[in-house]
Amino acid sequence: MAASPNDAAPLKPLQGGPLALLTIAVAFSTFMEVLDMTIVNVSVPHIAGSLGVSPSEGTWTISSYALASAIMQPLTGWIARRFGEVKTFVGSVLMFVVFSMLCGLATSMPMLVIGRLLQGAGSGPMVALSLTLLLSNYPKEKQGIALALWAMTVVVAPIFGPILGGWLTDNLSWPWIFYINLPVGLLAAVVTWVLLRKRETRTSKAPIDVIGLLLLVFGVGALQFMLDNGNDNDWFSSPLIVVLGITALVCLTFLVVWELNAKHPVVDLSLFRQRNFTVGVIGLSLGMFAFFGINVVFPLWLQITLGYTATWAGLATAPVGVLAFLIAPLLGRNMHRLELRSVVTFAFVVFAGTAWWFSTFDSSASFSSLILPRFIMGLAIPCFFIPLNQIYLSGLPATEIASASGLSNFFRTLGSSVSTAVVVTLWQHRGEYHHATLTENIAPGHPAATQFIEQLSHTGLSPMQSLGMIDQLLTREALTLAVNDVFWATAVLFVLLIPVLWFAKPPFGSAGAVGH
Repeated sequence: MAASPNDAAPLKPLQGGPLALLTIAVAFSTFMEVLDMTIVNVSVPHIAGSLGVSPSEGTWTISSYALASAIMQPLTGWIARRFGEVKTFVGSVLMFVVFSMLCGLATSMPMLVIGRLLQGAGSGPMVALSLTLLLSNYPKEKQGIALALWAMTVVVAPIFGPILGGWLTDNLSWPWIFYINLPVGLLAAVVTWVLLRKRETRTSKAPIDVIGLLLLVFGVGALQFMLDNGNDNDWFSSPLIVVLGITALVCLTFLVVWELNAKHPVVDLSLFRQRNFTVGVIGLSLGMFAFFGINVVFPLWLQITLGYTATWAGLATAPVGVLAFLIAPLLGRNMHRLELRSVVTFAFVVFAGTAWWFSTFDSSASFSSLILPRFIMGLAIPCFFIPLNQIYLSGLPATEIASASGLSNFFRTLGSSVSTAVVVTLWQHRGEYHHATLTENIAPGHPAATQFIEQLSHTGLSPMQSLGMIDQLLTREALTLAVNDVFWATAVLFVLLIPVLWFAKPPFGSAGAVGH
């Protein structure tokens, strides 16, 4: 719960050096959290190989983190009211640091997944409260800049995440992608505590909605587990997947009914009565679903199919953040002059165009041809995140900012978590389909196939070795056609989201300002 000036002591907003220090500390904590969603993406094949699991099982390290983070985010409002925003934020950062160490020390996939679940649980309140703390300690007239600076950290992390993850994985070892959080997290916690410990918000002993919490954990947990394991278990032909699907459906249905009538709901669904909050959250979560799906499958395709190292996959992925980094502060400074729905529409058009562009590449695509659409895609990132944050917060009183921020981050993180499972499954399924289709052309009566086998035999390969070589080539082409399908599908989703944005109702005003 964000404190208004009347709730706490009548302290003025921070100015000068302390404000700059707070911004850096809070920004670094957000940076660290978002970094940990992207830094792992390029390291998945290495982690999977090191722990003796398949690359698709390796993606559990992404989805388990996002799942735990998503579950904790709606609880942010209650935890902050119970213990105070500053204590909750600092405690969250310290938990994140401890469990990052645990992830780095993991020696098996179950141990790493548990570490990532706990790390995600620590990160949940951190993200929602980072924005709340900035808004409540910035002067009112500079809150647009605070929002832009916060969004910039979300934007900059995808530049450094893949490069840093790739470099650390190739030159040291994958545990270092987790150890790097220690100095950053400790510094952020110390600076925030020193500056804000005397600015703690009022606390109250509101009861926890135990039934709502259990329904949330079991519902979202069953859904994520079903999505992660569905492909390996042949989906609904497996009794386990059927049970998980029914559990998720029943728990989430009851959660909605229960929370609408609960006196102290763990998920404050009453926020959805605000039209702008509803439109903003739909745009943010489904937009994140499509955007994150691209960012998961792209480095996997580069490494598994095209033979890139983790470092080069990171370098190919990273240009997405360059334009974003340059545009974010300009956008934040001029938000009040812009039609925010048009800005987000522009973002979705750019996302759709670049995703479609990716869908046209074949397996011989050069590094330079791959980084150009990634570079242009960066134009859309600040135009997506910053205005949507402003839209969903508009019209809400300052006291609801933490709950609104927590709930919107829940859906954003859930979108990325579900996206990981769905996109990897879709890629594998389409790969198998294209492999089967391409194999139909490898028959003794097919002139091109016969000629190619003859050419291979001249190189000294046996008939079995020739067929093995052909199968490798078919797999590479099949997975490339499959990744094209995934990019095409995300382009369609971005286009379908555009009309939804225009249901938001201006004016969008300042975030957290009553009456706007």
